[in-house]
Amino acid sequence: MEDTTRLKTRSGLELEIRPVRRDDGPLLREFFAGVATDDLRFRFLSGVNSVSDDQIAQMVDVDHKQTEDFLALADGSLVATGLVASDSGRNRAEVAIVVRADHKKRGIGWTLLDHIADYARSIGIKTLESVEDRHNQAAIDVERDSGFTVKPYGDDPTLVVVSKQLG
Repeated sequence: MEDTTRLKTRSGLELEIRPVRRDDGPLLREFFAGVATDDLRFRFLSGVNSVSDDQIAQMVDVDHKQTEDFLALADGSLVATGLVASDSGRNRAEVAIVVRADHKKRGIGWTLLDHIADYARSIGIKTLESVEDRHNQAAIDVERDSGFTVKPYGDDPTLVVVSKQLG
């Protein structure tokens, strides 16, 4: 599966977005070395300082049906990843995006989120959602601006659920 989509961010940065391949482990390992510690915590909702080999292996070993991991490259360098995982009925899917620290504030998160929403809609997903740390205000703002609504996450005051109906 090698469907590459070329998109331009709001800042004019040209991205190539493609599904992850099994041989992308080294690329992901290098990418996550450039992700800020807070962003790792927000992405994995835990206090990780680095991404383990097991986590990388799970990211490259997706079924490309219920789970897809999109890689966003700029000038040949991996600058963001976006994972989308759906339930078995393809009614609901969860999305998780992380952008490399040195490429933030360039519209990459917006563009990748829009791409993932379009993909999810195209495979029949009805609701796209993300569980966010309440302190991840930058991500919550992007999601709100993209039409997502924010609600509390059960009884956990540290988390919120952002969701969007895809039609």
